[in-house]
Amino acid sequence: MAEKLHMAVGIMGNAASFLLFAAPVLTFARVIRKKSTEEFSCVPYIISLSNCLIYTWYGFPVVSNKWENFPLVTINGLGILFEFSFIFIYLWFASAKRKIKVAVATISVVTAFCIVALVSSFAFHDHHHRKIFVGSVGLFVATAMYGSPLVVVKQVILTKSVEFMPFYLSFFSFLASSLWLAYGVLSHDLFLSTPNMLGSPLGFLQLVLYCIYRKNKGVTEETLKWDPEKNDDKTKQLQPQL
Repeated sequence: MAEKLHMAVGIMGNAASFLLFAAPVLTFARVIRKKSTEEFSCVPYIISLSNCLIYTWYGFPVVSNKWENFPLVTINGLGILFEFSFIFIYLWFASAKRKIKVAVATISVVTAFCIVALVSSFAFHDHHHRKIFVGSVGLFVATAMYGSPLVVVKQVILTKSVEFMPFYLSFFSFLASSLWLAYGVLSHDLFLSTPNMLGSPLGFLQLVLYCIYRKNKGVTEETLKWDPEKNDDKTKQLQPQL
């Protein structure tokens, strides 16, 4: 029964994470249509790529025991494809200066991952120590990824407006974090549950703020719902530039 519950939570976590990974498709459809990255930042996608690479490796039998963390491999493997696609599109339409910065950052992330994979494979000789090493790196990366929405949370509190915080991103972030937190608890795996102990409350905080300030958006709710581009015009002002 416990094993079936564990697998069911993993499948639901995969579904929620898929929706979260797919959310930027609207943004990049705009980039392709306008043939410009405008003021959008590539930083979130590079950080997300790093997270997906680490946790895909964490789920492989080289690190985990057999295929006990197979759901991690499937969803993070898909996440790698999403993030590489977004970065490629960004590089295609970015200015020359940004192309260099994004390329250097992406190569650095991939190189760092390769080092982690090699060290974990050859410097450690059992699953326990490999999981500790790779999990510790993943914990750091996941904390950075989940901590990034704090900039938006601060802006919402200061402006008392949710025009900078799309509801669906907050909702899927909270849902995915909560499900992976449950998955980590059921697995008795601190390296899976700990980062989501940060991500889940932050997602919930965003939803609470949305409920409090939902009537003060600067633009109408229907506009944000049906025209993501107008919402992007607002959110891009808050994104760190790369």
